[in-house]
Amino acid sequence: MKKIYIIHRWSGGPNDDWRPWLKAELEQKGYQVFLPEMPDTDMPKISKWVNHLQEIVGTPDEETYFIGHSIGCQAIMRYFATLPENTTIGKTVFVAGWFKLDGLKDEGEEIENIAGPWIETPIDFDRVKSICKDVTVFLSSNEPFGYVEENKKMFEEQLGSKVIVLENKGHFTEDDGVLELSEVSELF
Repeated sequence: MKKIYIIHRWSGGPNDDWRPWLKAELEQKGYQVFLPEMPDTDMPKISKWVNHLQEIVGTPDEETYFIGHSIGCQAIMRYFATLPENTTIGKTVFVAGWFKLDGLKDEGEEIENIAGPWIETPIDFDRVKSICKDVTVFLSSNEPFGYVEENKKMFEEQLGSKVIVLENKGHFTEDDGVLELSEVSELF
């Protein structure tokens, strides 16, 4: 059976934003959908999130799909980089994915310290690309953390991703009024 893992954002959870709606949509299409609660969501650490994905996913294959939101995209890429070279997974969709974030200094030192390792620790893009060749990224024209064009360019150049910039979706959260995301559902 085809499985989809939806990985939430920093300070988010499996039951907020558009995730419950998307889970119901994808289950109606016959997918088995997992919405794991990621560890220490208010203070996410790369090793804990990647280890958690390794534990819950097991051995992925071409019938395993991933959808990430914000830092969840980072966690998925870093998880892919740990997989054996001959691994091939199905489609991956990133929502509000990023490599650079703006305005962190305004959020305070604690936020900067949490985000720092995610921004500064390199990702093995070649390995990620070899694991998943079908990556679609949704960004928003009014992303509050900025760098829309820079992040778009990195996804295209580093992963060969198809990047779609949607109008006025903010960071694709409940606070931005995003409770459904048909653009993602339509890819499955």
